[in-house]
Amino acid sequence: MTEKPKKSDAHEEFRRKVKETQKRKMRARRQGDQGVWFGLGMFGLVGWSVAIPVLIAIAVGIWIDARFQSQYSWTLMMLLIGIGVGCWNAWFWISRERQSIAEQFPHKQKEASRKDEK
Repeated sequence: MTEKPKKSDAHEEFRRKVKETQKRKMRARRQGDQGVWFGLGMFGLVGWSVAIPVLIAIAVGIWIDARFQSQYSWTLMMLLIGIGVGCWNAWFWISRERQSIAEQFPHKQKEASRKDEK
């Protein structure tokens, strides 16, 4: 009696893995070859998501320093604010991409959490 459930569990596990593999292959065919340029594009996206807020903040800081006299350097303060906003922006993009990957492969997250519990 115990042999049949083990065999059916093994068969179900095998079917599930084949089905997931088939889904990944179909998704890869739809997306096409993303290769090196896609990776460089994603790398650039994260870089620009930091650089743009920093440059805007520096420009605002320079404008404030030119218009108003102050003992503090607004350019430096705005640089720090721009870095903070840029890092938050990069974190947002990366976490969104991670969430997208987690939604595509939900079983990987469950297996990882089971290994962590042991």
